[in-house]
Amino acid sequence: MAVPMIPPAGAPAFLAAAGWKGAQILPLAGDASFRRYFRIVDGDRRAILMDAPPPHEDPRPFIAVGEWLCGHGFAAPAILARDLAQGLVLLEDFGDARVREYVDAAPEEEMAVYTRAVDLLALLHRQPAKADLPPYDRAVYQREAGLLPEWFCPAAGLDVDQESYIAAWDQVLPIVEGDAAPVVTVLRDYHAENIMLLPDHARSHGLGLLDFQDALAGHPAYDLVSLLQDARRDVSPEVERAMLAHYQSVAAVSADFEAAYAVLGAQRNAKIIGIFTRLWKRDGKPRYLDFLPRMWGLLERDLAHPALAPVAAWFAVNVPTQARGPLHSDENAA
Repeated sequence: MAVPMIPPAGAPAFLAAAGWKGAQILPLAGDASFRRYFRIVDGDRRAILMDAPPPHEDPRPFIAVGEWLCGHGFAAPAILARDLAQGLVLLEDFGDARVREYVDAAPEEEMAVYTRAVDLLALLHRQPAKADLPPYDRAVYQREAGLLPEWFCPAAGLDVDQESYIAAWDQVLPIVEGDAAPVVTVLRDYHAENIMLLPDHARSHGLGLLDFQDALAGHPAYDLVSLLQDARRDVSPEVERAMLAHYQSVAAVSADFEAAYAVLGAQRNAKIIGIFTRLWKRDGKPRYLDFLPRMWGLLERDLAHPALAPVAAWFAVNVPTQARGPLHSDENAA
C-alpha cells in the first residue's frame, strides 16, 4: 500500500506565509514511515517540503539534530520555515545527486566517494555526542534485535525460543558496552540513499546528510555498519574491508573495535529483517521483502565473527539455513 503523494491541505498557506506563495508542489518521495517529501519550485528557487503529520510523526527531533549538525560544520538541510502543529517543515534542497545513484552509475568512483563518507564519520566522531540525545543502550539494542523473532519468525512459520535469544545477545552486547570507544552522535541511517553529493566540496566533504531524526548517543561503529552493510545497496566485502581499515586509520579506535563492529552489524541486520517484515505484514508494503536475501547475507557474515558465537549458536538451532531468505506472499507477487 503506497503512501498517497497528494500535498497536505495546509501546504499552500504554509508556503505562502514562508514567502513561497504560488510555488509548485511536486511529489518527491515517501519513506518507510508516515513522512512524505515534496519539491517546491518557484522560478529558479527550490526547496523541500517535509510532511511529518502528527500524531504519527514529530519533526522536532529532525530539526534539533539538524541544527546541531549545522552548528558543528556538517551539511544538514537548513530549516527555512516550520509549522509544528501541522508537521510541515520547509528545508534546503540538496538536489538529486544521491550517493546511491552516483556510485551505481560510476562504479569507478565508489571507493573515493565511500572514503569521503568515512572521513565525514570520523570527523563527526571527534565531536562529543549531542548533549540531550537518549543513549543507545542495552534496552534499545535488545528491543531492536527482538524485532526479528517478533516479526520474521512467525511470518516464516518458525516457533523459536525468545528467552534464549535475549540471553544470547546479553552475552555479546558487553563487547560494545565495555569498549573504550567514545560516545558519539549516532545518526542511525547513514547509508548511500541518505547521503547527497553537494556541488560545494568544501562543505562537509561535499556530502549532505538526511534522515537523522532518530539519532542516539552510542558507539561509533554503528553508523559505519550502516554505511558499509547497506540494506538497500550491495557493498562488496572488499570495499567494506578497505573502508573499515580506512576508518581505523583516521579515527581513534580500541583493540576491540572490529568485534564491536561485528556485534553492531548483527544487531542492526537482525533489526532490519524484523522491520522489513513488519512493513509488509503490518503496513502493507511488500516491496521491502525484496531486501531480505541481502539482509540475511549480511547477518550471516557478521555471525561468522567469533564475538557472535552465542548468537550464531541460537540461529543454528532456531532458524534453519533454508529459512534465512525471502518471504513470499500474493501481495509481493502483485
